[in-house]
Amino acid sequence: MAKSPTIYDVAERAGVSKSLVSLVLRGSPRVSEEKREAVLAAAAELDYTPSRLAAGLAGSRTRGVGVVIDEFENLWFAPVLEGLRAALGDGGYSLSVTDTSLNAHLGQGPLEVFRSLRVDGVVIAGEVPAETVARLTVPAVVLGTRALRAPKVPVVASDEVLGGRLAAAHLADLGHRDIVCLSAPGASAAAREAGYLAEMRERGLAPRVVRAERTSEAAARTATEREIFAGAGAGGGARIGDSASSVGVSEPVRDLPTAVFAVNDPMAVGVIGAARERGLAVPHDVSVVGYDDSPLAAYELVSLTSVSGDPRELGEAAGRALVAMIEGIADPEPALFAPRLVERASTSAPR
Repeated sequence: MAKSPTIYDVAERAGVSKSLVSLVLRGSPRVSEEKREAVLAAAAELDYTPSRLAAGLAGSRTRGVGVVIDEFENLWFAPVLEGLRAALGDGGYSLSVTDTSLNAHLGQGPLEVFRSLRVDGVVIAGEVPAETVARLTVPAVVLGTRALRAPKVPVVASDEVLGGRLAAAHLADLGHRDIVCLSAPGASAAAREAGYLAEMRERGLAPRVVRAERTSEAAARTATEREIFAGAGAGGGARIGDSASSVGVSEPVRDLPTAVFAVNDPMAVGVIGAARERGLAVPHDVSVVGYDDSPLAAYELVSLTSVSGDPRELGEAAGRALVAMIEGIADPEPALFAPRLVERASTSAPR
């Protein structure tokens, strides 16, 4: 059986000292970019894996874990953090959280920030560039459906294509036929949209996708007002099924949909706000389904039907996987969980 490479092997291959390799692996800013690249290249060539790397630096662990999320506005990350804390707490690990743009004004990405903090591992629950992940020298786990794919970085996620199908199926089973999907940029949104499209086509229903600029309430409300409820005037102008002649305009008015599936909960709230602004009642005039089953969805005033990927369970699974890598116990396999639909008061049969 071949001997596992050591930090001394990396130093020899890179033509530098062991102490300099240690500085690079700890993310020290005192190393030139040329030396850093040489060390990282040597580690990659020798297959000096994150788990071995962590074991070699066990004496200098900070017991810190960095968590990258997309944006703080989406409360999906709250139960995720609960799950991470449950999995990491016994090991005495602390959590530091940032979103993908928090330190953009300093020219720093979230992974660069965590590297300078010398964390022992990273949970990537937001969209980050693959090249920055490739420069990581600590174990990492991807949480959720991401465009990112990197060697030896396992993905722990919910089956979001299936989740999109569940949302469309729920609305179709209630009797809705004109169902719009409000989507946005990002791999998660794309997966949920793909599930919606597959379910609609399988049922012989015509899909319609509207895309907001961001996965936020404000962006969703803007897109909804412009492209979904444009034919409805404030105070109850055009209504479901109204024709151009019935609302006194010369141009054709597209029938308003009876249901909207938004690819996350904040966006669904944006849809509800836009509907109420136009005098449309939820769910009497339009049913709305969100995604993530965030704490926001359970608020009584919102009472949003939402697809749940069991974010706390995902957080626990990601935390366990990261600990196994940090401790050098195992290189975990990817994990895919089945989502479920949580029905609340925002959906009903169409009138």
